[in-house]
Amino acid sequence: MDEVVTKMRADSDVEVAIRAVNAACEVIRRSYGGAVKRFEKGDKDFATGVDLAAERVIRKVLREAYPRDVILGEEYGANTGNGSRTWLVDPLCGTVNYAAQTPLVAVNIALRAARDVIVAVSADPLFGEVFWTSGSGAFLRRDGRDEPLVPGAGDRLVDVNLDPSFPNAVSFRAARMLVDGAFTDDFRPRVVSTTLALAWVAAGRRAAYITDGHLRDSVHFTSGIALCQAAGCVVTNLAGQAVHTGIQGLVAASDPETHQGLIDLVTRHRKD
Repeated sequence: MDEVVTKMRADSDVEVAIRAVNAACEVIRRSYGGAVKRFEKGDKDFATGVDLAAERVIRKVLREAYPRDVILGEEYGANTGNGSRTWLVDPLCGTVNYAAQTPLVAVNIALRAARDVIVAVSADPLFGEVFWTSGSGAFLRRDGRDEPLVPGAGDRLVDVNLDPSFPNAVSFRAARMLVDGAFTDDFRPRVVSTTLALAWVAAGRRAAYITDGHLRDSVHFTSGIALCQAAGCVVTNLAGQAVHTGIQGLVAASDPETHQGLIDLVTRHRKD
């Protein structure tokens, strides 16, 4: 009986998350291509009025469903919820792309209960795709239908994120890999600046994704990491160790062989 209740709650959680993501996607689609108001955040970073509006509608949906839960959003920080569950909200991943009218953006929501991520949703608002997991399998919802995500190396496309932050800057810069013949001989690198790339790995559209950055409780990466893990991808830090242990950074790959090849390349370019 407890198992049934838990599953019903998980199904409810993921549907609430999808509803919140869809509300944000509508805001993002409606404003795409127009002038956007910028709010400087420092260190060459900024938010737009669309980021703020998207996070507000997400918070509204989540608060109405779960008033006691904590909501930690990129733009408005954390509320004062008193429950053991925290929603991690990235209302518009790829703000610079969006402001430049480049259609590579995502909406990310993850639900963490205690130390476990139990729901994750990442959406492409401009293409109408929602990638989701409630812990058992990962799925793509498109036109109201769900289909399982199946990782695969395919054309061996590998996305490399060159955006800050760079906690491993002293020992590793992903950009150096782009001029390594061993990388370009075995893989077809792409430079991308949205965590939508993690959903693409889970869906078999990319062989892998490599990034530096702080991962724990990240509103940017948590959802994509959970999607990849639920889909059966190999996900580690830059040293090939478990995520959230040792050094920062991330290598998410479609299969063990692809992952090992990339870890070997990353190791060549790390200067520990």
